[in-house]
Amino acid sequence: MTKFSDTINFLSKLSFRRVWNATKVVKSFYLSKWLKKPIQWGLPVSITFEPTTSCNLRCPECPSGKREFTRPTGMLQTDFFRNTIDEIYKDISYLIFYFQGEPYLNPQFLEMVNYASSKNIYTATSTNAHYLDDSTSKQTIESGLDRLIISIDGTTQETYEQYRIGGDLNKVIEGTKNIIHWKNELKSKTPHIIFQFLVVKPNEHQIKNVEALAKDLGVDEVRFKTAQMYEFVNGNKLIPTIEKYSRYEKQNDGTYRIKNEMKNHCWRLWHSTVITWDGLVVPCCFDKDAKHQLGDLKKTKFSELWKSKEYTNFRASVLRSRSEIDICKNCTEGTKVWT
Repeated sequence: MTKFSDTINFLSKLSFRRVWNATKVVKSFYLSKWLKKPIQWGLPVSITFEPTTSCNLRCPECPSGKREFTRPTGMLQTDFFRNTIDEIYKDISYLIFYFQGEPYLNPQFLEMVNYASSKNIYTATSTNAHYLDDSTSKQTIESGLDRLIISIDGTTQETYEQYRIGGDLNKVIEGTKNIIHWKNELKSKTPHIIFQFLVVKPNEHQIKNVEALAKDLGVDEVRFKTAQMYEFVNGNKLIPTIEKYSRYEKQNDGTYRIKNEMKNHCWRLWHSTVITWDGLVVPCCFDKDAKHQLGDLKKTKFSELWKSKEYTNFRASVLRSRSEIDICKNCTEGTKVWT
């Protein structure tokens, strides 16, 4: 499945109502930027649901991997998920089944994917691919999942395990083969399979190798992602030497700073939202520990919460002084539209 056919697949799911909703969101975002006042029309275009905070790996720059959450660990429940989707599916276009943790650890994960697919929503997830056995791979194809991102941060076990601590590269490759086998066997156009390579210093020498591996296996696309570091000011052993793949740049005094310019607006606050496994709504994927809780879907309907006083005040704080918000200080994505 090429990038073009993946795009066509996404566009095929857009109803007039969803396009009109997206139009309202875009207009309200730009109006808010110009007026420096939070205006929100429509519902989000994209929603992230967290299947679980549990993970089998111990990646060094991940709070789930480091077991450093202050919030509880648990599993997204099907009934709660369905109730939320039933309320908003006519307006949202894109659903991401990933925030923290490994989605396939939730035994109801593919059941929820199937439900979202039945509502004609474009669905995507990201996995470390350790649970893609033959049976689960077949169920993944049958669920209707549209995009499957497989994290593969090395092409040899020695390199891979330097970041994916506790991981087995052979399982990742075997899981990829299983997915591709069943995709072909069932003559399915989906999911669009992406190898995601998080570029860090220990693996940057294998960039060409992962492209070759993807081609050999029949993976649809390879994406290179820059790594977020929690401690970067005084340097970090994971910061790559290839500048284009680093979020940070070295200054004259030897310290590091994030590359992007901090502007007082953020597209994510208008077009998307993140829902934790237990129903808390947070601004975006940079709030990994859910410190900025904007509401609880166990108590409030999403449509009310999306335009609540809490959400409005947070958007206002971004428009006023984004640099003062802790989760924004290490963000490289908030200034882009349609990334």
